[in-house]
Amino acid sequence: MSGDLVIQLGQEALMVVLLVSAPMLGLGLIVGLAVSVFQATTSIQEQTLAFIPKIIAVFVAVLIFGPWMLSIMVEYVTNMLVNLPSYIG
Repeated sequence: MSGDLVIQLGQEALMVVLLVSAPMLGLGLIVGLAVSVFQATTSIQEQTLAFIPKIIAVFVAVLIFGPWMLSIMVEYVTNMLVNLPSYIG
């Protein structure tokens, strides 16, 4: 296994991780910003107020984007297992 192949496999793995985590992180970021703006405008400084909406947003993102994320991961693992003999030999 050459160094170029290892770098390529690592790059593909990082890309899959970014693709799969992007919907959850994006919705969590948007909800966190909305809650922060709400807290700033109403002068409510409760620290725990931001956690519950973010958790709910992440669960909603998993429900909505779950099948797509699963298909991306299955495609990546299938590609890795199909090409495994060429990686070793």
